[in-house]
Amino acid sequence: MTTTAVDDVSLDDEHTSDSGAVGSGRGYALLLVITSALGLLAAWVITLDKFELLKDPSYKPACSINPIISCGNIMKSAQAEVFGFPNPMAGLVGFGVVMAIGVGLLAGARFRRWYWIGLNVGTLAASVFCMWLMAQSLYVINSLCLWCTLTWLVTILMFWYTTVHNIKHGIVPAPAGLRRTVVEFHWALPVIWYGVIALLILTKWWSTYWSTLI
Repeated sequence: MTTTAVDDVSLDDEHTSDSGAVGSGRGYALLLVITSALGLLAAWVITLDKFELLKDPSYKPACSINPIISCGNIMKSAQAEVFGFPNPMAGLVGFGVVMAIGVGLLAGARFRRWYWIGLNVGTLAASVFCMWLMAQSLYVINSLCLWCTLTWLVTILMFWYTTVHNIKHGIVPAPAGLRRTVVEFHWALPVIWYGVIALLILTKWWSTYWSTLI
């Protein structure tokens, strides 16, 4: 397998300035723009629905389709306000920052090592938080929010391909063998990660709901 356009960052001087600042290829920059746009969309819709719920506790969000796929149950939970305010408001800020970074990279911006490390740490923290919310959604709240699921998926892509970029450029130190493996099979981890999420969702409600649809 070979790398794809998503991981088209070059190792030569094309993306590195004399000061050591590093840019990226068009594919990775577009990935940041597209995933952050989807994340912003999800956060915006959830925020609007949250405001409606605050005004009218009986309000039913459009994505509350059945007892399993129920955004309303998620929004009314304590986990939906971990930081003392609705979680999607943090998403509006975080995804907005990533959008700005992606657009900057498309325009040819280059960033120093500390900036790339910061982006990597930020997307890692966001991914961990999303996985915690996923566990809470599946095993505590017992409901699934489609907009939240979209947020999990795009955050995973942001984190992983930022990691791939940083390993490829030596921003994150890694042995040569690991570096080659990550660059060559960059698609593998997101596929496995998504597969695990799908399997958890499927098995959680298989006997109580999904099997009844067959």
